[in-house]
Amino acid sequence: MPSDTSGEFPPGPDGLPVVGAVPQSILGGLEFTESVAHEYGDVVHWEGLGEHFYQFNHPEHIAHVLVHNNTNYVKGEQFQRILRPLTGNGILNSEGEAWRRNRRLMQPAFHPDRISVYGEMMTDQTARLLDDWSAGETRSIHEDMMELTLRIVAEALFGVDIDRYVDEIEAAMNSYLPATASLSNLLVPEGVPLPSRRKMASARATLDEVVDDIIAQKRDDPGADDVISMLLEAQADGAPLDDEQIRDEAITLLTAGHETTAVSLTYTTYLLAQHSGIEEKLVAELEAVLGGERPTMADLPDLTYTERVVEESMRLFPPVPSIVRETKESDHVGGYEIPAGSRVFLSQWVVHRDDRWYDDPLAFRPERWTDDLRDSLPQLAYFPFSAGPRRCIGDRFAMLEARLILAMLYQQYHLELTSGRTVEVIQTVTSRPDEEIRMRLHER
Repeated sequence: MPSDTSGEFPPGPDGLPVVGAVPQSILGGLEFTESVAHEYGDVVHWEGLGEHFYQFNHPEHIAHVLVHNNTNYVKGEQFQRILRPLTGNGILNSEGEAWRRNRRLMQPAFHPDRISVYGEMMTDQTARLLDDWSAGETRSIHEDMMELTLRIVAEALFGVDIDRYVDEIEAAMNSYLPATASLSNLLVPEGVPLPSRRKMASARATLDEVVDDIIAQKRDDPGADDVISMLLEAQADGAPLDDEQIRDEAITLLTAGHETTAVSLTYTTYLLAQHSGIEEKLVAELEAVLGGERPTMADLPDLTYTERVVEESMRLFPPVPSIVRETKESDHVGGYEIPAGSRVFLSQWVVHRDDRWYDDPLAFRPERWTDDLRDSLPQLAYFPFSAGPRRCIGDRFAMLEARLILAMLYQQYHLELTSGRTVEVIQTVTSRPDEEIRMRLHER
């Protein structure tokens, strides 16, 4: 680790006068993130528009931010500019006591005992998808995974059938996420009307209508343990939650709760289509453990290779490729002083592909996930669900969902990639592919 260099800035790109390296950091996406890590090391600095930006590329520094000194690192202006128009003051965006209250309200829905009852519903919804598939046809796998995970999160957490809203929700998300990454949205002061911001506002309005309809259903016919009914009964400081808070939490769960798992499953099928030997091992395990039957919670401990396939896919294609934080007070990281108000970027994409932690890091090798590897990895050399108090509340839900869906798909079908082009990743909030991934279905 470097010696103390307080008062000096870490190395990094210079950029242009006034704007510095800010435009290239935004436009360059993951390519910029990777290149500065390789060129400048574990702590990278750039500046522009009067602000300081840092990228931490060592697991130790990332653990410092997310775990050991997490109270000094808040989501910050850039994160809020990207997601607050969509999720308001929900659990993803809120800070301090508001976040702690929101977390307490949401936690019962994600308790391990509660998650265990979701398994059968997840396989029912997957069977419903498979009923629509036919051998020989070509499917947009990303679109299918988006619809499937949306139906699952709606039924599991809201207790409703989302069918009539699917097209509206997906259209809103497909409009919103690309708009957040526009250069103008990230640089032009808030309040200035921009085409990207009009798209974001329109998407939120669409989701408001959907969620208001769901909330109205739950007011008339509350469920026993779904999240909306829980929020309608909840008290904060002795008073019921207002409609805006309930709406913000519901939209957060609806959008974040399906997007990341769908992205992960999309890339998993993409990788398996290019590695026939790994697919064969996966299918062999499914046949040996399941014998043609649907997977259940009881089967999961024996589906170890299936779990490794999911873990390895999330290593190479983390559903959320980077995390942004902002310092409340000055700090010292890697021997450098990090001023208060600095933007800090922590990249799963970079760390997960670092050859210091992973042998042959660009290779898709589920076999690497042995106990020895897990024991040897530094803390936060692998963090697809973030870490610390702000670790994704739905991580267990997502891992359960991904394994069950994958098991059912590959019991019944071989998925053939129809394009030989290498898919590129568009860095928005999530790691969406830059083109439709189409698969031809071959029945086993």
